[in-house]
Amino acid sequence: MPPVFSVTSEQLGVWMVAFLWPFVRMLALISTAPVFSERSVPRSVKIGLAILLAITIAPTLGPLPAVPLVSAAGFWILVQQILIGAAMGFSMRMVFAVVQAAGEYAGLQMGLSFATFFDPTSGGQTMVLARLLNVMAILIFLAVDGHLMLIMVLAESFHTLPIADGPLVADGWFLLVSAGGQIFAGGLMLALPLIAALLTLNLAMGILNRASPQFSIFAVGFPITLLAGMAMLQVLMQYLAPFLEPRFASGFASLMGFLNGLRP
Repeated sequence: MPPVFSVTSEQLGVWMVAFLWPFVRMLALISTAPVFSERSVPRSVKIGLAILLAITIAPTLGPLPAVPLVSAAGFWILVQQILIGAAMGFSMRMVFAVVQAAGEYAGLQMGLSFATFFDPTSGGQTMVLARLLNVMAILIFLAVDGHLMLIMVLAESFHTLPIADGPLVADGWFLLVSAGGQIFAGGLMLALPLIAALLTLNLAMGILNRASPQFSIFAVGFPITLLAGMAMLQVLMQYLAPFLEPRFASGFASLMGFLNGLRP
């Protein structure tokens, strides 16, 4: 008779643990990381990608904790993987928040603060200019293979920060929070040439209004500011990729620093 294939409950539990814990970390990252978390990407595609990555990476992992899945320790490991994956995706999303902040600053100076629409990604009202720069940043991220590098860092994270039932060190969370201050500084640095040019233009129109009171500055000020802002934006577009590439590299470096900071 041919041998009968049998599976015990212990073996099934080990297989489920070896697949579920990496899958949860990957799904949390895909749900929060740029490009992958876009609303235009169907949920079935996100879940399928996480399953495919888990099946691929799970055999390469080292020994996992001998913890039952349905237990307090198993639940704690599950929560840990969700937090780690979501924080990794949020760490890279802060790079795109720099571009959105620059769009908000520039749009405010150009007089486009009223030109807003509902952004399904952020779940709120977003300026058109900020959304445009965010789309450009996504295209640059794809052009430099940032999505592939993000998957590579995700696979490396299981060796840098293995799945364990121990506590996470608080240094990594502190690094993640402190990196949020770079959003405002980076956004202002990107939008600074346009802001400076429009500020100079507004000063010139103010002086012109004082020299010639019959000149209706309110009638022509907005079209001139808008046209000058569009011209400056066209000039700045060619410098967007050289500005963002070091920011992407810095984002991946801070991502690895975050993982090392969590490691006991």
